[in-house]
Amino acid sequence: MKENLKILMCEDDENLGQLLKEFFSTKGYIADLLPDGEAGIKAFMKGNYDFCLLDVMMPKKDGFSLAKDIRAQNPEIPIVFLTAKYLKEDIVEGFKIGADDYITKPFSMEELYYRIEAIMRRVRGRRQSADSVYKIGEYVFDAQKRSLSINGEVKKMTTKESELLLLLVSHANDILERNVALKTIWVDDNYFNARSMDVYVTRLRHLLEKDPNVEIINIHGKGYKLTYN
Repeated sequence: MKENLKILMCEDDENLGQLLKEFFSTKGYIADLLPDGEAGIKAFMKGNYDFCLLDVMMPKKDGFSLAKDIRAQNPEIPIVFLTAKYLKEDIVEGFKIGADDYITKPFSMEELYYRIEAIMRRVRGRRQSADSVYKIGEYVFDAQKRSLSINGEVKKMTTKESELLLLLVSHANDILERNVALKTIWVDDNYFNARSMDVYVTRLRHLLEKDPNVEIINIHGKGYKLTYN
């Protein structure tokens, strides 16, 4: 893990926020604590952060709105939601926005730390290994830049979109099994991660819809297959 990981932490519970900040400092992290979403986006625009830890229920601007603003500026930065809400709808909403993980309160700080480490290991691994450009039908997929282009139009991709497409490309015209994708990208094949993957498959289909010859086919009970000419 890189030393002095810089975390943007938005949490309106000051006591919890200070405890987390002190805990992170013992792990070599630098955590900036902000009390609401408006202060959070201002800090994000000024700071050079490696990671975002966002409470969902905050005054002025909630965590979901803040995450959308952050994603508009940086589609790749890891985002983890921290919340007391355990509704499936909220968890799915978080993953739709592009969350890398979703932690419900109460939680173990050590578990949170190791989840952050796992996410950052994957991020660093992708930066080191994703150095290829792929032709997918009429599209050009640059895994290193995390971009997808067609007819001169270039779209930036989120980290997970790029990672999942890269995995599908590596299994092109073959079945990518669900459990393989979940354990490779999400680490765990639990229910919420499975729902998250389904959301990302839908997003990839939308990104690839301009070439009718490119399809991501659902193979019932098995996984997905990327096909193209």
